[in-house]
Amino acid sequence: MSLHPRRRRWHTQWATIVWLTVVWVFLWGDLTIGNVLAGLVIALAVTAGLRMAPIDFHGRFRPVGVLRLVVRFAADLVRASFEVSLIALRPRYVPRGAVIGVQLRSHSDLYLTLTAELASLVPGSLVVEAHRLTGMLYLHVLDVQQSGGIEAARQAVLDQEERVLRAFASDEELDAAGLGVRA
Repeated sequence: MSLHPRRRRWHTQWATIVWLTVVWVFLWGDLTIGNVLAGLVIALAVTAGLRMAPIDFHGRFRPVGVLRLVVRFAADLVRASFEVSLIALRPRYVPRGAVIGVQLRSHSDLYLTLTAELASLVPGSLVVEAHRLTGMLYLHVLDVQQSGGIEAARQAVLDQEERVLRAFASDEELDAAGLGVRA
């Protein structure tokens, strides 16, 4: 049984309002009626005033894939933080940065955004441009040599995209990206 498109939109909007209200209460760190009401008013204003284009999600939540994504992201975060701190502490060392282009396999706005955000959150790399129509990401890499070269930096982004896809994509989306479904 599926919801009518208009009802689905309101269902999603109310879920967003509830989520924004919860975030508001957590930000204030105090569960009071006033905070809940203020969060509700702000959430209503945000959802009514800042209309966002809907992003279609046709995938599925894969717990093992999400676990792999989170664990590897945490490891990458620690490793990259250590590497950037070494660069900062080395006297007279000049890192050789570069802007690289990475052609992603998926053409979904959602997966492009997730991949770009995760790549930008890892110290030493920053997404400078994303072309949603072509699925191309351009990243600035702080030190190409420490990243293992341009191809290694490019492969790291593609590996990140694969983890995102294996965490959230449908079987059809995995096939379209050329990854296939793991048993």
